[in-house]
Amino acid sequence: MVSPSFPALRMRRGRSAPWIRAMLAEHRLHPTDLIWPLFICDGKGCEEQIPTLPGVSRWSVDRLADKAREARDLGIPCVALFPNTPAGLRSDNAGEALNADNLICRAIKAIKDAAPEIGVLTDVALDPYTAHGHDGLVDERGCVKNDETSAILVEQALVQAATGADIVAPSDMMDGRVGAIRAGLEREGYCDVAIMAYAAKYASAFYGPFRDAVGSRGLLKGDKRGYQMDPANGLEALREVALDLAEGADMVMVKPGLPYLDVVAAVKREFGVPTFAYQVSGEYAMIEAAASAGAGDRDALVLETLLAFKRAGATGVLSYHAPLAARLLSEG
Repeated sequence: MVSPSFPALRMRRGRSAPWIRAMLAEHRLHPTDLIWPLFICDGKGCEEQIPTLPGVSRWSVDRLADKAREARDLGIPCVALFPNTPAGLRSDNAGEALNADNLICRAIKAIKDAAPEIGVLTDVALDPYTAHGHDGLVDERGCVKNDETSAILVEQALVQAATGADIVAPSDMMDGRVGAIRAGLEREGYCDVAIMAYAAKYASAFYGPFRDAVGSRGLLKGDKRGYQMDPANGLEALREVALDLAEGADMVMVKPGLPYLDVVAAVKREFGVPTFAYQVSGEYAMIEAAASAGAGDRDALVLETLLAFKRAGATGVLSYHAPLAARLLSEG
């Protein structure tokens, strides 16, 4: 017999069946919440598997049309492009970043020809093009030069916008580069090209497989702690976001994702702007390793982690699991 003092409200009533759990769900995940990062390699008819990112490949430009149509058919609204620039085209001044026929520009054209309704987000940073692996020009002491780098980033963004990029995403963490890029886009008439600023990008240990994917692992002299954020700092992220918004960013990003959900939540709460998170390569690799070891169900792990981003306040998530997640969501 239940004591009269037993609470009248039983929380389990709202969890008793699938229909009521669905009806009372506070957050929902949908394919339109996803951005799919794609890696590009030189050549034709190529698929290069990335050992540290099992299930993820680099694709030659001619193979990207199929990826764009796949994204469209899955309901994924946007893809993000990252090149593996051939070693012979990397240089200290990152000149290939300004080549209107580089891998990124050819990829933009291929995707827009195949599926013009798919949004294209492009990375604005110099590390895929530098021989030293840093995100900018380096002085004789090995320090990245802020203002000189920003000037090149403006030109890089203009080259990408002229080719058809819908969103340019500066990931370099140079001070003032968002304002410079916005001014450049406005000056040249690219008023409709959006900026997604990597506003809170941390100097993280989770980026290793990405560096394999873009061919920069082993090139880097030193580290990126002189310009990427210290993982110990949270309030600093709010200052970074405030500056990027004041300079004209349309959207902001927190990177990495799951270890920084507190930052995602704080940014969304403080500013109320479109806030994205990047579920980075190391996060993806950990889920794959857990699934391969039998430590968890891949599908469940993917959906639960992506839903955590939404619960924290993320508008959307860049994830290598995007096509898997979209399929799972469409299956109900």
